[in-house]
Amino acid sequence: MAKGIKNKVAIIGMGCTKFGELWDKSASDLIVDAYKEAMEDAGIEKKHIDAAWFSSCVDEVNVGKGGFPLARTLKLPFLPVTRTENFCASGTEAFRGACYAVASGACDIALALGVEKLKDTGYGGLPDFGQLMGVERRVIGPNLTAPGAFAMMATKYFNRYGLSPEEGKRVLAHISSKSHHNGTLCPKAHLRREVSIEQIMKAPMIAWPLGLFDCCGVSDGAAAAIVVRADMAKDFRKDPIYVKALQIAITSGEEEGYRSWDGAHVEPTCRAAIRAYEEAGITNPREEISMMDVHDCFSITELVTYEDLQISPRGKAREDVEAGFFDLDGKIPCQTDGGLKCFGHPIGASGLRMLYEEYQQLQGKAGERQVKNPRIGLTHNLGGFPHMSVCSVAIVGNEL
Repeated sequence: MAKGIKNKVAIIGMGCTKFGELWDKSASDLIVDAYKEAMEDAGIEKKHIDAAWFSSCVDEVNVGKGGFPLARTLKLPFLPVTRTENFCASGTEAFRGACYAVASGACDIALALGVEKLKDTGYGGLPDFGQLMGVERRVIGPNLTAPGAFAMMATKYFNRYGLSPEEGKRVLAHISSKSHHNGTLCPKAHLRREVSIEQIMKAPMIAWPLGLFDCCGVSDGAAAAIVVRADMAKDFRKDPIYVKALQIAITSGEEEGYRSWDGAHVEPTCRAAIRAYEEAGITNPREEISMMDVHDCFSITELVTYEDLQISPRGKAREDVEAGFFDLDGKIPCQTDGGLKCFGHPIGASGLRMLYEEYQQLQGKAGERQVKNPRIGLTHNLGGFPHMSVCSVAIVGNEL
């Protein structure tokens, strides 16, 4: 039976741009900025890179298809460059490709870089989903929207676990308020302002019960990672971060095709988490995980993810939220950098941006938002909708 890549690959350098409405920068500018920071952090030169993986999602309004944008922008010397796209998990897919190549022995040093430039469209949200989902899905669900689909998961969750609308919205508001507080401590975040629970409760409605502050925004940004064989890592730096697990799970269609799915959780997250914990050797995630950066596209997504990742018992995440379990000074801080709520969601970059935060935390370089003595960090991406999604779970640590 395959044992995975635990402790076979290490991160020796990472870079991340400031995220936001970056009207004065092109996608190429963002690629260069993230790449330069990662290379300087790793202390290597371009000639040392053996291969690269490049993630972008909405290529129609972004940089186009293929590996050309990365290879041409960085003038990579005829290296193999592979573009990855897997909806909101695209950035982690690029990281996974680079790590698998190193773990297999196909190369010694690999680059993973993700970028998305979405604000230049002038459109307030993500571009037309009809383009992204294909002609068949456009016909089947012409009016489906992300806020609408996740709002239905919220009402189903409230009903299943006995929360009144007022109680449910207050739990979600605590989650968003916590993330906005953390974002004020992160210089590279897009939105850096405290927002109170009462402000969130009274915010304009987007798709009931999700209000304005329950939804993440869209932004521009890029992030990058340099990975090497674990046994080489300390040749480059004294504090490399080791990859413990990388798992992806994609719906098989059962959630929307059969009646057994309860609509109050995301099945691919559950499946990816089980495999990731097995790969990393984690038997009690509530005790062993130090911190998390999860895909808070909507605050209800973060709530159900606490349970899907087996951190909170099923139906009990509300109690953990209200007890401050996921706050910055809690047992397992979540969204220590503010998450998607504060960074926005440039799709191709988000997974690598999350890893950048875990990397800094594990090295003790997170400044005012530093978690005390972290050992294991987890990132989670979720693309698509609750009933049809792709999920990635990555686990990293600072010890072999």
